[in-house]
Amino acid sequence: MNEISSWTLLEREQKGLEILRQALAEFGSEMAVAFTGGKDSLVILDLVRRASNGRISIPVLHIDTTVDFPEVYEYRDRLTREWGFQLVVYQNREALAEAPPTDDPQFCLFCTKRLKTEALNQAIQKYRWRALVTGVRWDEHQARSQETYFSPRPDHVRVHPILHFRERDVWEYIKKYQLPYCSLYDKGYRSLGCVPCTKPVSDLSVPERAGRGTDKEGLMERLRALGYF
Repeated sequence: MNEISSWTLLEREQKGLEILRQALAEFGSEMAVAFTGGKDSLVILDLVRRASNGRISIPVLHIDTTVDFPEVYEYRDRLTREWGFQLVVYQNREALAEAPPTDDPQFCLFCTKRLKTEALNQAIQKYRWRALVTGVRWDEHQARSQETYFSPRPDHVRVHPILHFRERDVWEYIKKYQLPYCSLYDKGYRSLGCVPCTKPVSDLSVPERAGRGTDKEGLMERLRALGYF
């Protein structure tokens, strides 16, 4: 880890591409990449594109809670058109019918458990993917700090090509390759979740996810054990 801390952006890119090429060789079309509309998802998509000779050759999965920001939906659809990938949108319809009002204090936890985690597991089973690529990073949350590049789950493998990226590396990468990012970041957001559970964070001295729902963040270890990112 100490050695990684001194890596240049180019070295971080090369490691990410190495992980992705290894995953593509092993899982091929039986793998998907998760896309939330956030900055980390964007970097992952671009790395997948680079690792696949200029095109995103695997499905791109968006778990739709129905309460994402309008800017996220617009951005997702625009990027799908411009980059030409296969977008798979999945909703947990049963859970949506049981969801509390968005102003209920329990909504954010319900959303994370049922509308995100349960939906994610359902999608993986439905499409029989053997692996899922995500934009998880070591420095983003303590619960993710011990993750591995290839993380076996009961029915699939999680692939984490940018574990070693820091928040500033993500933005340096986006700037370097002039990638189109969601407009919410220009409005003070640092981490994007659903509308009821996400606020702007203007103070750069606080953790990156300080604007996310505190109940969910406090239960991150348990949520990840259930299948959350």
